[in-house]
Amino acid sequence: MTIKVLIVDDSAVVRQVLSQVFSQASGMTVMDVATDPIAAMEKMKQQWPDVIVLDIEMPRMDGITFLKQLMASRPTPVVICSSLTQKGTDISMQAMAAGAVEVIAKPMAGVKGFLEESASQLVHAVRSAAAARMNRVRVMPSAGGATPGSSSLGAAAPAPNPLETRPKLSADAILSAPTGGNMFATTERIIAVGTSTGGTQALETVLTALPRTCPGLAIVQHMPEKFTRSFAERLDSLSQIEVKEASNGDRILPGRALIAPGGKHMMIKRSGAFYLVEVVDGPLVSRHKPSVDVLFRSAAKFAGKNALGIIMTGMGDDGAKGLKEMHDCGAKTIAQDEESCVVFGMPKEAIRLGAADEVMSLDTIAKAICR
Repeated sequence: MTIKVLIVDDSAVVRQVLSQVFSQASGMTVMDVATDPIAAMEKMKQQWPDVIVLDIEMPRMDGITFLKQLMASRPTPVVICSSLTQKGTDISMQAMAAGAVEVIAKPMAGVKGFLEESASQLVHAVRSAAAARMNRVRVMPSAGGATPGSSSLGAAAPAPNPLETRPKLSADAILSAPTGGNMFATTERIIAVGTSTGGTQALETVLTALPRTCPGLAIVQHMPEKFTRSFAERLDSLSQIEVKEASNGDRILPGRALIAPGGKHMMIKRSGAFYLVEVVDGPLVSRHKPSVDVLFRSAAKFAGKNALGIIMTGMGDDGAKGLKEMHDCGAKTIAQDEESCVVFGMPKEAIRLGAADEVMSLDTIAKAICR
């Protein structure tokens, strides 16, 4: 199946470059382009896209209003392509809460060069969105959006990405594998969570259900640099627990969730009887930064049976091997079930490897954390 893409952006340069990138990708075609949502709706009367790549600030109608109308009438995978300004990231988080499944960051200047250099990232985002089951995307009431119906577009099978030429590195690029040695006793318990496509809504479901007495969490959500701070702030405003973008050396404490900064890896380290996070730079691991495999390997190595690992909705296999390492080092492990996933890629691969002790629905994960 060929993925039909509709590009909605008021910038002629962005429309041109995105059209070139998607047209050159295998199994993908640009159905049409539009300068604003009003023009897009006219084009969609003739043909419906599989994925919409949407800017936020446009003439005649803004992207958020268009997105809410879309999710209320015919839920369709939407990739937000937004600027890196603080205002842009805040609005993009509103868009994710309203049902967008992926977000791409674009700079205020040098957009053409950036988009050309980020071709593989752009194609991956659209493939991930095309694989999303929109009847599983939850529009949160706090975003002011309508609840989507049960209709779902057929998901395109992810094809090999011809634009991805970089080698796929493992967690070995950041830290060595765990030895399986026993950890000395401690009362500290920590939760390591990894997720990708559909994860912004899934994490909101889980974190807003947790009490202040829950164990501390370290979370990797695949998201661009500068967006994770707004994402953490939004979750913090909705949750009983503290949610913050992680800084190097932050303690993992009960009632606190630390979210890995976009563009950095995050590892769990032990200091005496306590746990903290180390935020480091480095190459992409499993083609992501932050990488779930890096987080999970560090949990296996430095926490072992004192940790619980949870892999949730997302495309690809990042985190599957790391969860297996946690399992083999004595940690309890959970994979989100297919029925509640937006994209059953990462959990499916973890289950295939025998990494998951339990497979459970999204709505039961918060209770498992409390247990």
